[in-house]
Amino acid sequence: MTAFSLPLDDDKAKRVFSLSDFDFHLPPELIAQHPAPERSSSKLLDGSSPQPADRVFRDLPQQMQAGDLLVFNDTQVIKARIFGEKSSGGKVELLIERVLPGHRVVAHMKVSKKPPIGATLYMGRDANAALKQSETGFEATLIDRWPDEKGALFCFEFSAEPHALMAQYGHMPLPPYIERQYDGSATQAEIAEDEARYQTVFARHPGAVAAPTAALHFDDALLGQLKDKGVATASVTLHVGAGTFQPVKTENIAEHTMHAEWYDIPESTQLALHACKARGGKVWAVGTTSVRTLESWAKSGQSQGDTQIFITPGFEFQWVDCLITNFHLPKSTLMMLVSAFAGYEHVMAVYAHAVAHKYRFFSYGDAMLLRRSSSLST
Repeated sequence: MTAFSLPLDDDKAKRVFSLSDFDFHLPPELIAQHPAPERSSSKLLDGSSPQPADRVFRDLPQQMQAGDLLVFNDTQVIKARIFGEKSSGGKVELLIERVLPGHRVVAHMKVSKKPPIGATLYMGRDANAALKQSETGFEATLIDRWPDEKGALFCFEFSAEPHALMAQYGHMPLPPYIERQYDGSATQAEIAEDEARYQTVFARHPGAVAAPTAALHFDDALLGQLKDKGVATASVTLHVGAGTFQPVKTENIAEHTMHAEWYDIPESTQLALHACKARGGKVWAVGTTSVRTLESWAKSGQSQGDTQIFITPGFEFQWVDCLITNFHLPKSTLMMLVSAFAGYEHVMAVYAHAVAHKYRFFSYGDAMLLRRSSSLST
């Protein structure tokens, strides 16, 4: 594991990075299981200069200037985790990744023995469903693997409109490192907390199976303070997929294949971005999903579509000047992204500081502020 002590000229040497370079020791007790009491009361590790500084998230307006632009991901997390049974009575769990036309969905399937093509599953049956006698769940017919016969996902046809069924029978798709009863028997207090807090205050386009977690720290009061300071805001949409938690399995990171996620940059946001650059303001991406969206547009010229962009050290950023993000898993693609953005050595030093000062990690954890490595103050 990385010991956080690297040569000062490490980035300048244009080294070739391997998966193990992005590993670090994370004490399990630092993995946040619940959100902070208030959204903006989380800690903020300011890594915008060579020496990290400890702040509170509600201090963010003090770090920004009038004319800067905050870019949020306004995706909405859907209740994509649904429990059910096979005709044999065997338990099955679906995690809906994407809704297709014709009541069809693309999903991950967790089951002891995969059913054959054409099999019917009986979904919406779990400890928390509390079904009335008139409510019997719904049926899901296995159509095929997706996107082809070698795909890791599965295509199902639901017996009714998928979004309505998820709203009635689904559960928030919390990440695997947040310890809840995934058989559906989490407490009502936990369910209520997760439904309220694993969602941003400005979520409006349903489709994500994981929250854009850096944006969870913003509340209405903080947004009002930023507006009063003259900070502009704009939104993009990237429907975060479960693949965001997919581990990198190859030591040679160039061999890793990124999952696809759908994104959209509306014309109003495009205009806001160009206006910000024209007036000399800085573009602040809230979360790695906003970074991936903006840089996908810069790279492809397409303002809407699927992206599999994989950002690793050496990537040349076109739009983003500053990044607000949470702390990520060791050896993850997101560790590679932030290292590409702020410099590998600097990021590892920031993470060492976070561990030493007991910052809370991952989705319900604290946040950090980074500037693009070429603009770090000295």
